[in-house]
Amino acid sequence: MLEFEIVKNEKHSKARLGRLKLARGVLDTPVFMPVGTTGCVKTLYHETVRNIGYQLILANTYHLHLQPGEEVLDSFGGIHNFSSWDRNILTDSGGFQVFSLSNLRKIKDEGVTFHSHIDGSIHKFTPESVVRTQGIIGSNIAMCLDVCSDPKVTRKDAVRHMEVTHDWASRSLAELGKLRNDGGKAPDNLFGIIQGAFCEDLRKQSAEYISSLPFDGIAIGGLSVGESHEDFIRYLSYTVNYVDNSRPLYVMGIGSPLYMLKAVENGIDMFDCVQPTRVARHGLLYTKDGVMNITKAKYRNDTHPISDGCSCTLCRNYSRGYLRHLFKAGETFAGTLASEHNLTFFYDFMRNVRESIEQDRFLEFEREFLDNFRTSPL
Repeated sequence: MLEFEIVKNEKHSKARLGRLKLARGVLDTPVFMPVGTTGCVKTLYHETVRNIGYQLILANTYHLHLQPGEEVLDSFGGIHNFSSWDRNILTDSGGFQVFSLSNLRKIKDEGVTFHSHIDGSIHKFTPESVVRTQGIIGSNIAMCLDVCSDPKVTRKDAVRHMEVTHDWASRSLAELGKLRNDGGKAPDNLFGIIQGAFCEDLRKQSAEYISSLPFDGIAIGGLSVGESHEDFIRYLSYTVNYVDNSRPLYVMGIGSPLYMLKAVENGIDMFDCVQPTRVARHGLLYTKDGVMNITKAKYRNDTHPISDGCSCTLCRNYSRGYLRHLFKAGETFAGTLASEHNLTFFYDFMRNVRESIEQDRFLEFEREFLDNFRTSPL
């Protein structure tokens, strides 16, 4: 079961250090989670992800429901046995994937009906069924089914989405209690999700309602869905004022250092994103100076590593010129090397963030990092 301890509050911001104890290991927070949508982090061995130091990855209920399905996962005793990942797994409810399939789904009070993006078959999620599925998966942290609003949603629809999310949150908790009382397969922990679109009064109402329920943690949803960086900061910093911050706080789907630093500054403990591995497969690599596009011609004869001092396989053994060659030749090994590098960068980045909080110099670290980190590709 989840135990969360706030180890230190930084003196000059809302940034904080925490320790999150889960069934399969302890995490120091703030923490970044790599995304392993279908039970693996794309192009990488589990061993590689473990060796970097990650204790928690994210998998997705929507995708696992479609492939391989609950029957297969149940026959293996859950995702850990099925995938041979022996550390913790957080599962998204699939709500965002259903949100992104707006032309293929229909939301009602009972739940959401949608067409599979794979074969067009019709499926239905209810808050209860999603909790049960995450129990079969064997989630160490499960997320409630929610309704995520588009940034341009009308206020009427924003209210509707928030009210449905609140109803589904209560029903999810009730189903979790029923599974535990009846000896069924239940996820270890359940997080609630705040919605409210980009309306301050709705965000306040949602934060207070979700905080009033006995969730193990709280996610601030409805952000990083296409809004401006300024709106992200504004609505995040506003929402955290009304959240019970004695529990771990999670912002889903952010994988840019710029967004992550602002989240930490506002007291957020957890984040995930597919971005580090997705862009890696297209030749974009994170460094302290910015994101390097290794496919540029200027790297053709470059004998240097991507980053001096980086411990990843790429930086220890190969040059920029060789990696560029692999991408130009269409070798899948290029994506493997680049993905390991980016996840190593993010792991080291979060370790440096935690060290700056421990030293009460987080805001200084944030300024220094942003001063050096170019937003245009190197």
